[in-house]
Amino acid sequence: MNRMEYDLVGEMAVDADAYYGIHALRAAENFPITHTRLPGDMIVSMAWIKKACARANRVTGALSSRVAEAIERACDELIDGKLHDQFIVDPIQGGAGTSTNMNANEVIANRAIELLGGVKGDYTLVHPNDHVNCGQSTNDIYPTCVKMTLYRASEGLQREMEALVSVLEKRAADFDGVIKMGRTQLQDAVPIRLGQEFSAYAAVMRRECARLERGQKELLVLNLGGTAVGTGINASAAYIGQVVPILSGMTGISFTQSPDLVDATQNTDCYLTLSAVLKSCAASLSKMCNDLRLMSSGPRDGLGEISLPARQNGSSIMPGKVNPVIPEVVNQIAFRVIGYDATVTLAVEGGQLELNAFEPVIFDSLYQGMTMLRGGVHTLIEHCLRDLRANEEICRQEVERSVGVVTALCPRIGYNAACSLAREALRTKCSVRELALSRGLLTAQELNALLDPAAMTCIRV
Repeated sequence: MNRMEYDLVGEMAVDADAYYGIHALRAAENFPITHTRLPGDMIVSMAWIKKACARANRVTGALSSRVAEAIERACDELIDGKLHDQFIVDPIQGGAGTSTNMNANEVIANRAIELLGGVKGDYTLVHPNDHVNCGQSTNDIYPTCVKMTLYRASEGLQREMEALVSVLEKRAADFDGVIKMGRTQLQDAVPIRLGQEFSAYAAVMRRECARLERGQKELLVLNLGGTAVGTGINASAAYIGQVVPILSGMTGISFTQSPDLVDATQNTDCYLTLSAVLKSCAASLSKMCNDLRLMSSGPRDGLGEISLPARQNGSSIMPGKVNPVIPEVVNQIAFRVIGYDATVTLAVEGGQLELNAFEPVIFDSLYQGMTMLRGGVHTLIEHCLRDLRANEEICRQEVERSVGVVTALCPRIGYNAACSLAREALRTKCSVRELALSRGLLTAQELNALLDPAAMTCIRV
């Protein structure tokens, strides 16, 4: 059974039981792009915003208490997770998010109509545009929804990143006594402690946490109240002054209204800041995972300095193979996030005049990137880093047979003599210590002090 609904384009039959209306139905037909729907987090954010707007409109007298309260009750149901199946539009859409906003307006209006004892589609009781969208435009509602959703998603990523720092700091302490060869350009360099390497990973991730926190703050500045182009057309001064404080009070998030609503409506540079943070985070994670894969290579014919937890069989044909699947998946997440950054950059640049029409793809890129990073960091912690082991004997043997330790002799015997020792050590397979002693370059006591691997990993006093 259907009901007929009308818009500027014409009329359409809408399922009588549906809470969405003609605008959402047209969008579902027009944008079969990803074959996915809006994330629940975004629906909840939209509901909070519509509830705050209804409250502000009730306070200022733009809506009757009866209608405003019905709208708020409908929004509460969405916040509780109900009716999310009625959001049928694709996240990637033309129209700068109008389809998302109207899908919300229609669902909220029809549920409010029911709460008032009416029948879905009887918009004389509660109208999607006149009542639910009162004092609003997609151009201030959608960006507010995007920022709120991304802010909450970033909080989840921040928690995982902070947990990652803690785990890396613990592993740094666990491995502080493990001395191995450091490598530059994949060639033997000088000794380093495995704990120092993990401490460096913790340091860069700590910086990524700080960058993410700075990016989050830019999401707190809203253009809500600016309506179509930032001039506040069709919204009263009283509403414009109250709607953001009401939203902040309801959600517990310290939003502020931009001092220049025109600027905040047409410019989307805050998303570039956040995207750059996600790209940096992804690159740092991927570099660390590259190191984990290299250090665990083998286990017998590679470096074999560490052992990653065996999570699953590594091959359908080679029975003894176990792959570094957790670092590999984080690498792939990083590749995707870096690609998303290119999308966000182009979309931000592509804005024209008073509005950026491409916020749907900006949101989807940032939200998906954050979601993937959060999942990747979580699995890296739980399925790799916590149970990663150091192969101390292999690390010790590498240092003992390395020619790189000759670097420690340079200050005493000079660079040219050290080069000669290194060449001879490589040719004869003898140790640097043995050759230096046989040539009478240094005494055994001096060599013991200079070639102490532990001493080489510390700043000499």
